[in-house]
Amino acid sequence: MFDHVKFGVRDYPVSKAFYLKALAPIGVAVIGERHAPPEYGVEMSAPGESSLCLYQTTEKPAHLHLAFVAENREQVDAFYRAALEAGGKDNGAPGLRPQYHANYYAAFVFDPDGHNVELVCHKPGA
Repeated sequence: MFDHVKFGVRDYPVSKAFYLKALAPIGVAVIGERHAPPEYGVEMSAPGESSLCLYQTTEKPAHLHLAFVAENREQVDAFYRAALEAGGKDNGAPGLRPQYHANYYAAFVFDPDGHNVELVCHKPGA
């Protein structure tokens, strides 16, 4: 549905490093980056997927909930570990969330700006 999502961050290098490490388990990498004009920033994506774009802002960003799709539960576990190592704050360890549906397996972290970042797998476990 989306081609890309773009939002401002308070500390561009910190947020860029956080998202690259946290989303590495699902193949996200930089596909473009420019600093002029400053609101362009960085575009990150997994091959053939929608893009996540970040740029430096002096405004305090409104909090978002960003949910990314995982192919399997192991990616959710790896995302959670990588996000915490990258400076994210725990907002829900990997596990089933049956209140959404029987196979909703997700993990949640807060990014450096306080955005709620989720990786979710909708498939049954192995």
